[in-house]
Amino acid sequence: MNQWKIYAILIFVMLIWGFNLPSVKYLVEFVDPITLTAFRILTAAATIFVILAGMKLLRLPRKNEWKFILLGALLNVVGHHYFLSSGLALTSGTNAGLILGTGPMLTAVLVSLILRSYPSKLQWIGVVIGLAGVSATVLVGGGETAGMNIGDVFVFLSILVQVLSYIVISKAAGSMDPRLLTAYMFIIGAGVLFIISLIQEPGEIAAFADVPSTFWVAFFFSAVLGTAVGHLLYNYSIGQAGATKAAIFMNLNTFFSLVGAAVILGEVITTNHLFGLVLIIVGVLFGSGAAEDLLKKRRKRLSL
Repeated sequence: MNQWKIYAILIFVMLIWGFNLPSVKYLVEFVDPITLTAFRILTAAATIFVILAGMKLLRLPRKNEWKFILLGALLNVVGHHYFLSSGLALTSGTNAGLILGTGPMLTAVLVSLILRSYPSKLQWIGVVIGLAGVSATVLVGGGETAGMNIGDVFVFLSILVQVLSYIVISKAAGSMDPRLLTAYMFIIGAGVLFIISLIQEPGEIAAFADVPSTFWVAFFFSAVLGTAVGHLLYNYSIGQAGATKAAIFMNLNTFFSLVGAAVILGEVITTNHLFGLVLIIVGVLFGSGAAEDLLKKRRKRLSL
């Protein structure tokens, strides 16, 4: 697929993920996080299987693919969503947004260490500028951080295990379509999370009976768009663009989450948020390699 189409897909994913963060924070006000997450992921898994069936992409995994499915399920589904939902119940959306914004930096470092795939100098510059934009958007933009707490630790662990899962997905993409990998990861991960919820939050399933109608709007948005479609497209993009380039776009997640917070939670967006957005966009252009692609095309035209 054309590289610019992949970039457009990634921007769309960051938009729905940005709105997903305040949606999940809203949902955990009514149902405890692990029980909520188990049913949210189960709904997402069913959605993905329906989509892939329509695309005629369903098949049973081969023997050598199960290791990627199981490891990806533990990292990308169980670990990431367990820690993220638990963290959002204990910390502010502002802190969570800042911590999640470290994803591109973690990806660049871990990919360099584990896969020995080193980003270019311009991509490293993009990572740093993007992180500065995330910091400006959250800190300068009027958010209040209340110091590190256990919720912040959980959110950091959620992005750490997610970044590790991207490396697994990138390695698996050679033999298995990342979209099919996502489907199997989600169904296995949902089962594990459901068992954890029965142990950690016994009887919490009954809480679903007392939620308002707006809960179900947010739930299906989060499960179907934010989780199913979002992860389906993002994991596919990893297979096309690589873990480092795809992760750079996570910087946009911070800004879109602030927009989502304004719409869903009534928070205010200031001019400082827009300044942060400019830095984030510059970081994405450099870090994704898009700026390098444009420079190469310009030099090619000038040399003709």
